[in-house]
Amino acid sequence: MKKATMRAGILGGGFMAEVHSRAIRAAGHEVVMISSSSPEKSAEAARRLGIEHIALDNRSLIESELVDVVHVCTPNFLHKTQTEQVINYGKPVICEKPLATTFADAQSLFDLSVATSIPTGVPFVYRYYPAVQEIRDRISRGDNGELHLLHGAYLQDWLAKPSSTNWRIDRQVGGESRTFADIGVHWCDLMEFVTGHRITKLVSSLATIHPERGSTEDAASILFETDRGAFGTLLASQISHGRKNELKFSFDGEFESYQWNQERPGRFSASNSQTEIIIEVGSNSMNSVAAQNLAYLPAGHPQGYQDAFNAFMKDCYRSFAGESVDGLPTFEDGLRAAQITEAVLQSSDSRQWVEVATLASAKASL
Repeated sequence: MKKATMRAGILGGGFMAEVHSRAIRAAGHEVVMISSSSPEKSAEAARRLGIEHIALDNRSLIESELVDVVHVCTPNFLHKTQTEQVINYGKPVICEKPLATTFADAQSLFDLSVATSIPTGVPFVYRYYPAVQEIRDRISRGDNGELHLLHGAYLQDWLAKPSSTNWRIDRQVGGESRTFADIGVHWCDLMEFVTGHRITKLVSSLATIHPERGSTEDAASILFETDRGAFGTLLASQISHGRKNELKFSFDGEFESYQWNQERPGRFSASNSQTEIIIEVGSNSMNSVAAQNLAYLPAGHPQGYQDAFNAFMKDCYRSFAGESVDGLPTFEDGLRAAQITEAVLQSSDSRQWVEVATLASAKASL
């Protein structure tokens, strides 16, 4: 696909459809069609998002000659079937995470994308913050020496009240895991992307604090080891009052530690035993070319989630046009997230450590 301007169709009409539509347009492309769960909801989403055409069903959108790229922004249980239809029809696809509600289905989608050479994307967009890219560059240069501890959290409060509800709570719609599969995988993807380490072994505990509204977990606690000998911890929660979207990490090495918090994205810290230096995004202290390319505002002007999503979308469409794009999260990364989620569920059920590497590898069935 070599079109300068591509035309997107979106399956789903909720919050993520809004985010995708803004990012598509920011990347210089068009949103031409949408299909939601009913004609009425499709019409409402089209009006709200400024989209001209409505598809009466998913297949009509997927097969429309007006649509070059399909975005799957529907509830989790629909991802596998809809994404499979898109790939079989031969169009590039961006699927919201989780790629599927089971590891087997995620493996199937990945295998199909490879077999058909269809370009894909999965929005692990926290990779696209300038501070994250700068930390990644410093770690790859070896500035902090050998990494020893990789720890952090992803905390939200939108389901803190027992009365709060959402389709994700229903395991038939959202999948067996909620909190970890929804936000914990973001932290794990970011950790592996930034550090180059891979989780090889973990033990988990999943807590359902409000069982009266459903059996999926409200919080997840993970202890893990990596292929390079580091140890790590992650706490993921959707019931932590006051924490709206606090994804944070500390990557502690032999010489330095790096800390970053997504709720304060315009800065990060580099610390050693004598001092802590605060690096502002957009300042002369940012040495990474990738970080500089993403930091389009002067220091002191924070860039946020939508900016990161816009940068991700730009890379996706470059890939769809045939360019090679370093660091773009694809279905292989979506499969990796499903692999770790499967290990988390297994460990929680067995109350034992699980070797992540014993699960089927990403390319095992190819």
